[in-house]
Amino acid sequence: MKKKKNYKKYKFTYIKATVTTLFLGVMLVKGYTPYEQAGENFFHIQINGRDVGTLGDKEQIEELLLQARKNVAASSDELMFMETDMVVLGEEVLWGEVDKEEDVLLRMEQALKSGIRETMHRSYTLKLNEYIINLASLEDVQALLQAAIDKYGNDGKFTVALRNVSDREFSVLSAEVAEADEEEEQVRPAYTEAGVQCVISGITGEPETKERTDFSDYELGIQSMAFAEDVEIVEVYLPESQLTSLEDAVNLVVMEQETPSIYEVVSGDTLSEIAIKVNIPMDKIVEMNDSLEDEESTLHIGDKLFITVPEPELSVTRVEENYYEESYDADIVYIDNDNWYTTKTVVHQQPSAGFRKVVADVTYMNDKEISREILKEEVVMEAVAKVVERGTRIPPTYIKPISGGRQSSGFGRRNAPTKGASSYHKGIDWATPTGTAVYASCGGTVTRAGWGSGYGYVVYIDHEDGRQTRYGHLSKVLVNVGQQVKQGEKIALSGNTGVSTGPHIHFEILINGSQVDPLKYLD
Repeated sequence: MKKKKNYKKYKFTYIKATVTTLFLGVMLVKGYTPYEQAGENFFHIQINGRDVGTLGDKEQIEELLLQARKNVAASSDELMFMETDMVVLGEEVLWGEVDKEEDVLLRMEQALKSGIRETMHRSYTLKLNEYIINLASLEDVQALLQAAIDKYGNDGKFTVALRNVSDREFSVLSAEVAEADEEEEQVRPAYTEAGVQCVISGITGEPETKERTDFSDYELGIQSMAFAEDVEIVEVYLPESQLTSLEDAVNLVVMEQETPSIYEVVSGDTLSEIAIKVNIPMDKIVEMNDSLEDEESTLHIGDKLFITVPEPELSVTRVEENYYEESYDADIVYIDNDNWYTTKTVVHQQPSAGFRKVVADVTYMNDKEISREILKEEVVMEAVAKVVERGTRIPPTYIKPISGGRQSSGFGRRNAPTKGASSYHKGIDWATPTGTAVYASCGGTVTRAGWGSGYGYVVYIDHEDGRQTRYGHLSKVLVNVGQQVKQGEKIALSGNTGVSTGPHIHFEILINGSQVDPLKYLD
């Protein structure tokens, strides 16, 4: 009986030891979290709505998320904005199977990549004064600037050099045109000096140059190039939608764009000469300016004309050394005559073109010539100058002889308004009430004052420039023959005398005894 009780005791102890051993074994198996009555110890992880695994340490989860973000960011040179919506659901368990850290990390990275909202690309903003364009790489910037200088036949002599701007707070590059040294395969700024050459120039005041006595001594072609605008390049991060392709950038920056501009009329300008200067057809200039009626419109000094000049956003200046042969004209020789009006000129010698060979430095802004300096000239045949005698006195001006009034008849052919009237009208008529004051259009000497048959009462005035003005159909004459009058002085009252259909003033201007259209001469 005693033996049986001992057997039961040993059996119970064996079972207890076995259970305890199994329990401890389970607790020590990797991948299971031990049961502790300390709150949540088993965590389910979701990122952007995706299950990424389970872990038993909440701090470990935060560390893995940080590492996942770093790994995703390191996988690209671009700047990325990603959704990171992580949800951690914790519970308290006796034991539970957790995932390997490396598996959770990998699934975190995948979930983060799926939540990338926008990728900001490393790119470069090119600033040309107020104009800005964004390019994907520094190589595109270099290629764009190179295209700007290659447009003018560079032939590999010049290249674009990018320099760091040292006095700027942020990383900024500037661009300049530099001379490419093919032998040393290096880039150096065009026309810069260093070392011994710099010392020599400092002593002599200018670099030593070979004397050029013959046309063959000149190295023709482009001598220097430079950007006309300040060029700055700034590294930035931008979405792809804001980047411009190299091809489009060349079209926008290098190719000519229609740029609004204003041309101010100067002395001697005609519409045809302006069209040649700005390289725009006359009809286009008329179309752009409401102040011009047609190609015969009168221009005045100081008038401002709207024009569109084709210019690129990035302008390039260059100096070209050119050889050419040309016919040329000598400068006109003027002889001033203080007794003549400026409207009078007499040619004493007709010109004859000469012929010469020339080497010149021509400065261009894009394709427009800015200046020309002749370096060597050989005259084959001398030009004969044109000799012109011209007046220096300012001629008198002419004003409308009445205030107000309505033009009732113009100059030239017309249907006769009444019997006895001429069908060719030799002046201008303004309808105005009888008794309206009539003023001298220009100062001069009264040569007729009284009745003038068909004109009724008239006044004739001779002027110092040889012209004559006539005022007809007056109701009253206020001056006498031989009297000197000033411009704007009251000389008569308007009326309806002579062959007339109603109260008005008839006004004429005669040049060399013949009537002309007065409207062309009135200020």
